[in-house]
Amino acid sequence: MSMKRTNVYADPEDLAIIKEAAKRRGISEAEIIRQGIHLAAMANRVWDEPLFSRTFEGSGSTPTKAEVRDAVADAVRREADPGTAA
Repeated sequence: MSMKRTNVYADPEDLAIIKEAAKRRGISEAEIIRQGIHLAAMANRVWDEPLFSRTFEGSGSTPTKAEVRDAVADAVRREADPGTAA
């Protein structure tokens, strides 16, 4: 993977923490900063697909623990044996 150089301003206290962490972990300060940039980028990413692709039929009210357990058990049974009718 190619990288691009950039400049950022950082608080001296944050840089001191990064320096200590880099020494403790045996990696470069730059690697810790790259990891932080990656986490920030992923936290702000807009995904093309929804997080949940399945939908479940329901009454529109919050289900009870037993209803959730039964719905999950039914779904697991259907996936284990696709020939089984719901």
